[in-house]
Amino acid sequence: MRPFRYERAGGVSAAVTTLVREPEAAYLAGGTNLVDLMRLEVTTPEVLIDVRRLTSDRIEELPDGGLRIGAAVTNSDLAADPRVRRRYPVLSQALLSGASGQLRNLATTGGNLLQRTRCPYFQNVTTPCNKRAPGSGCSALEGYQRDMAVLGASPACVATHPSDMAVALAALDAVVAVAGPDGQRRIPLTELHRLPDSAPERDTVLERGELITDVELPPPHAATRSRYRKVRDRASYAFALVSVAAALDVADGAVRDARIALGGVAHKPWRATTAEAALRGAPATRESFVDAAAAELSGARPLPGNAFKVPLARNTIVATLLELLEEAR
Repeated sequence: MRPFRYERAGGVSAAVTTLVREPEAAYLAGGTNLVDLMRLEVTTPEVLIDVRRLTSDRIEELPDGGLRIGAAVTNSDLAADPRVRRRYPVLSQALLSGASGQLRNLATTGGNLLQRTRCPYFQNVTTPCNKRAPGSGCSALEGYQRDMAVLGASPACVATHPSDMAVALAALDAVVAVAGPDGQRRIPLTELHRLPDSAPERDTVLERGELITDVELPPPHAATRSRYRKVRDRASYAFALVSVAAALDVADGAVRDARIALGGVAHKPWRATTAEAALRGAPATRESFVDAAAAELSGARPLPGNAFKVPLARNTIVATLLELLEEAR
């Protein structure tokens, strides 16, 4: 690991000012992803600005029945919170499937959203990678493809976003609050992360210096009947080949509302809006679920080494919705 300078800012505005002033600086929260990348010399900040104590580590009630989650809330505390477990079970399940207990105890809500891709070529500084070195090429196009994207990829990058928590938050219509040089703004979680296009080095829409301060969850509504299902190569702490975060509201045998997001298939948490639209008003049956999943995946463009992800995603969507339907009966 290369030498770096450590600073503890006195407040959010001071942290933002320091990051803007220092061209090779980075925010440090739990560090569970950043420190790994520093050890590999994938990223080499000259200054680390500790923001762990600058943002809230509390989960607060909102007047409309939603929740505000401070950016410094740990993954363990968020997963265990009784309000989250009761009102947003999909979020608690996603967090518990995401990492070991030791990592969850340290990883923060804000940091989890900003973790970088786990593509092996991104982590290997001896191989070309447009995300790490723009313009150098994408090694995965002719290399290892099993974990790569099947939706929303580009010739510049086929990597996938690694967060489980972000997939659940995408399904829940969460909103991210950030502070930056130009003040504060709120970003829908579904718009926080980018597809690669021709600039895969930019994972999010955040501008230089912007810091996540909290995440807001809307009132639960259908989210109380929700589930996170993760398919992975091993049962213990592996990244998703495919994951599904879903909430289902059924009345009189028909789907009144559905929320679905996919993980492991794209450069960002993939909100399955096509499937949702197909389900609303449709009979709550296996056939409807199959048709909706097929419609969502009709635009998939798999690589030779990950074509299995398309039927895997379809089957996982259907299985998750069937579990929720069973709960509704």
